[in-house]
Amino acid sequence: MSDLKADTRRLRECSKALQRIYDEFTNRSNPADGYSVGELGDARIASAFHDFGDNWRIHRKHLADKIRTLGVITEDAADSYEGVDAQLATALRKQDTARAHGGGYK
Repeated sequence: MSDLKADTRRLRECSKALQRIYDEFTNRSNPADGYSVGELGDARIASAFHDFGDNWRIHRKHLADKIRTLGVITEDAADSYEGVDAQLATALRKQDTARAHGGGYK
């Protein structure tokens, strides 16, 4: 008999936390937007900020997609563990009922 245990509550908490992170990634503005040479003090710094902003836009979408996928996977894992557990419990109850009524394994 396996001692496999899954904390489905924790998996669901993880999924919800990942959804919040995904929402933050997709709903927040770019942190490098809105800065000019006048605010940053140097054209090289402004250029670096601009480059960072462009790079961030590209990679943020990819990272957000990965975070969302991981959230879905953890939710699906919790559902699967609970489904298997319920099926196993049903099968064991049927077996116990059959034994109680003089039957054997079915």
